[in-house]
Amino acid sequence: MCEVMVSEEIAQAEQELVDEFGLFDDWMGRYEYLIDLGRHLPEFPDEWKTDENKIRGCQSQVWLHTELRDGRLHIDGTSDAAIVTGLIAVLLRVFSDRRPEDVLAAKPDFITSIGFDRHLSPTRSNGLHAMLESIYQRAQEAATDTSL
Repeated sequence: MCEVMVSEEIAQAEQELVDEFGLFDDWMGRYEYLIDLGRHLPEFPDEWKTDENKIRGCQSQVWLHTELRDGRLHIDGTSDAAIVTGLIAVLLRVFSDRRPEDVLAAKPDFITSIGFDRHLSPTRSNGLHAMLESIYQRAQEAATDTSL
């Protein structure tokens, strides 16, 4: 029963994001909203800006820090680019503080539903996919190794 509930949490977070971005008539408004989401991320300590936490495949500097808290994958992130920081905020809203197994089972269809697949530049799109790949990899590690 708990597994269904957590999966519903992910689905609900995805739907809320799709609905929120759908309130904007144009992509200029959506980009502004994305940047605003990034501004509300918690402070990312400098000591987490390590090579281990750096995401490869992003044109801008991106770091994701993960740890397992009470069986859930907690993710913090930051970037030196405003739009990318907003993309991090979107991903964290969906995937942070979820069970690793639920993260692995989730498909990021909300990215297409919001329109990121059509409206992000190729370099930002590549970065988004590199961040997703890292989140899934870290969820896989957390699912099999509780030392994360």
